[in-house]
Amino acid sequence: MDELVLERLQLAEERVAEIEKETVSDIAFTAYFQRGAKWLGQMFAVRKKLLDGSFSHMTLEEHQELNRQHYEELLGENYENSYANPAFAVKELGQELGTLMSALYAEMRKCLESVYELQEEEFAAEAELFIEVCGVFSCAWKEEKKLPAYEEIREIYYWYVSDYADIRSDRQVFERVTPRQDAVKKLVMESDFSDLRYLYRYGRYVSDCELRTARFLNSLSEDVIATMADTFTEGYRLGFINGNKDISRKKNVSIHYNLGFERVVRKAIGNFIKMGLDTVISEDSYQSTPANRQYRYDHKDDAVLFFDRLYMNRKLETMKHAFERYKEAAAVYGGPAVMEVFGETPFSPVVKEEAAKGGEKYQKLMVEYMSAARKQQGEYIREEERSFTIIAFPTPDIGEQFEEIFDEIIRINTLDYALYQKIQQGIIDVLDTADYVEVKGMNGNRTDMKVMLHPLSNPQKESKFENCVADVNIPVGEVFTSPKLTGTEGVLHVSRVFLKELEYTDLEIHFKDGMVTDYRCGNFAEEEKGRNYIKENVLHHHDTLPLGEFAIGTNTTAYVAAQKYDIGAKLPILIAEKMGPHFAVGDTCYSRTEEVKVYNPDGKEIIARDNEVSALRNEDMGKAYFNCHTDITIPYHELGSITAVRQDGTKADIIKEGRFVLAGCEELNKPLIEN
Repeated sequence: MDELVLERLQLAEERVAEIEKETVSDIAFTAYFQRGAKWLGQMFAVRKKLLDGSFSHMTLEEHQELNRQHYEELLGENYENSYANPAFAVKELGQELGTLMSALYAEMRKCLESVYELQEEEFAAEAELFIEVCGVFSCAWKEEKKLPAYEEIREIYYWYVSDYADIRSDRQVFERVTPRQDAVKKLVMESDFSDLRYLYRYGRYVSDCELRTARFLNSLSEDVIATMADTFTEGYRLGFINGNKDISRKKNVSIHYNLGFERVVRKAIGNFIKMGLDTVISEDSYQSTPANRQYRYDHKDDAVLFFDRLYMNRKLETMKHAFERYKEAAAVYGGPAVMEVFGETPFSPVVKEEAAKGGEKYQKLMVEYMSAARKQQGEYIREEERSFTIIAFPTPDIGEQFEEIFDEIIRINTLDYALYQKIQQGIIDVLDTADYVEVKGMNGNRTDMKVMLHPLSNPQKESKFENCVADVNIPVGEVFTSPKLTGTEGVLHVSRVFLKELEYTDLEIHFKDGMVTDYRCGNFAEEEKGRNYIKENVLHHHDTLPLGEFAIGTNTTAYVAAQKYDIGAKLPILIAEKMGPHFAVGDTCYSRTEEVKVYNPDGKEIIARDNEVSALRNEDMGKAYFNCHTDITIPYHELGSITAVRQDGTKADIIKEGRFVLAGCEELNKPLIEN
């Protein structure tokens, strides 16, 4: 280790120990710093255990107790009295400084990851930030018995994130594209998974869910584990083939997974090696059950406290330098292979006035940054050359029938590829004759949408819809297109839906010429709060978004399983989008790869790869992309009809009253009838 960094850590540890015992400011702020110092002291103790090897000799019970100490102030009612809670911080520390001090407290907690990753310089910086802020309060109190100015503390925060942007950017890019034989990869490849102590080496929150998941995976046969891993990795390989991309040019793939699934990950790594791909496991690769989803929601916009144009340019500059440094690895990076989990109780956040939140200027700047960062990354990880795959499995949180549901999801993930491909091709053949599609709801669903389709110049060689089976998005199946925006209009409504872990009730979105014109939901008594909720989490702060995708989901087997086990509210969009028609607001599925020709299995080129907005890429990239894509599904029981309407006015029903009525789709109704 760098001697200077070691010296900084030693000095920081000594100072933190002093802060825990001394009076820093008035009673309220002294309590804040003493509690923070106590927690940092725990981090220094953990670091020592990791370095001297004693961590690996702890008993399971000792690991559980240590993990509880790491996260206890975020759990349950404890969070109500934590400085990490903006509402509590404002109550205790005042309106002027409370929100900022809560954000700094959350920033300090990030050192948990630095400690377990042995990122020594970042840990030193995080500890020093806490010490520096404490010092400013101490000086102000000793000299004049008053609190420092808000802007003085905010500037410390600002220069901290700015000064260390280069180190963090370098690590982020390095870990994203470079295979490393680090502690985590060694843990996955060499651990005895029957000894559940391995779960605690990550430093993530380990709940009963992770423990039960690992035990359950340990009970499965090698054949079942192989089936799960093979489906996952084969989907990744097929993504390259179906996307007309050359996988032989790629050398690295990143795996993303939840704690407890290491048996499957190990097998998947072996499969990728056979494909000639080494595996990247970064700090962002592994996740666990959040200790408190409200905490995460409360701090999602903390960047508003420092994110200005100067910092944005600094961040882009450091990322550019990092990509230049690792451009060879980035060029052969194939993209992510993601293993999602689901089962948690749906989350409807409390919107707190005390939490940091940005105004319109900040939101527009953030959108500008995301667009620039995506474009910059695309210069090194070329979208038209990379691919991905996503699969999902339930966790024990899904309920008492977890094992049955797990078996059912494996069955759904491995449905007959060829059967769905044939049926979906029949649907596409009819849709290719249509000028537009009408979608109407029933049973209280107010959907009434007209979706315009791109014209075909040569129907013998071209298609409007992609025949999507089990490759990048597992499981099968759907047919989807990028609609023509001009003329697309109407109302999209769904009584209840979960989008990226957030619940929406009575969600309604209006479109005119393919653009969002109005929206509302029933989550809040005050309609304006509902509008803000949608703008923040669905429109991602944009004033409007285009309809980037229209699709018809064909996986009635998944729908029936959701009804049978009453888990529809807990399913990820990955599965939910296959259980009815869905509409995506934001970019198209072909975002930034519009020039790459894509073909269906019948050999026809899919020509509907862009729309009137993404076509602006040739004039102004900033106007062409929004860096978001949110799928909203109408379940079959709320679906009145999907009808293809031809230019001469003749019609062909695809679905009527929740059932497929198009000839050749009879197999899709069997699960619905049998249920």
